[in-house]
Amino acid sequence: MPLIRNSYGKGRVRIMRVERDSPRHQVRELTVQCMLTGAFDAAYTAGDNSKVVATDSIKNIVNIVARDHVGLDNEAYCAVLARHFLDRYDHVETVEITASETRWVRIAVDGAPHDHAYVLDGNGHPVVKVSAARAGTTIVSGISGFTFLKTTESGWEDYWFDEATTLKPTADRLFATAMEASWRWAQAPASYPEANAAVLAEALKVFATTYSPGVQNTLYLMGEAVLAAVPEIAEISFACPNKHYLPIDLSPFGRAFDGRVFTPTDEPHGQIECTIARS
Repeated sequence: MPLIRNSYGKGRVRIMRVERDSPRHQVRELTVQCMLTGAFDAAYTAGDNSKVVATDSIKNIVNIVARDHVGLDNEAYCAVLARHFLDRYDHVETVEITASETRWVRIAVDGAPHDHAYVLDGNGHPVVKVSAARAGTTIVSGISGFTFLKTTESGWEDYWFDEATTLKPTADRLFATAMEASWRWAQAPASYPEANAAVLAEALKVFATTYSPGVQNTLYLMGEAVLAAVPEIAEISFACPNKHYLPIDLSPFGRAFDGRVFTPTDEPHGQIECTIARS
């Protein structure tokens, strides 16, 4: 029975490229699938893997090409990646690269786009919860899944060390989270939409413009700023998973890590929560 057609490769290779040759960084996050065809029939029909490029190697090549071409637009990067396989492996006949972008938009601070702080494009879902009784009504506004990131001005150091600790401290890391936030109104503002917009603007301004020694401190400072800016709010609560962007070790391929390529990962994540209220 003939083998009619075949292809194989690596899917869901997540890669974050950070162009940081100047103070104004540029981020490009992709989820890549790379599929090959060529002289691979024997792997299917005879169990002969001698021509098969391991899918782990394909993943490594996606990362290596990303590191070597951090500044390319996504289309140009994918084209270079495809050509890399054809130039490297004579027995590869076709390469199909499919890449889906996670789009990030610069945070506006006082009307100006920030150099290294971003929000996810098409971001978040506003939520409202009303609890009514004869004694009174409580109104809580909030936002779910509001995602933001910055490429520098964040660290994690001086934490508890014991025999279970393997994480290495750093003074410069990517900071990203998908925030759940809610704020309880002490009284109605003149405009709920304008006040809700002010909550996010003040929180993001703190996030973008202050060094973060940890998510905990940043959330507290964000809450302080919101309460100072919107006097009608009685308290604000945050629940923030720490969305990790892990440095990719390319030292086996002669490339040192310099804060330019990362693997995005959602699980497991740190979960940091707090509530800030008026005294």
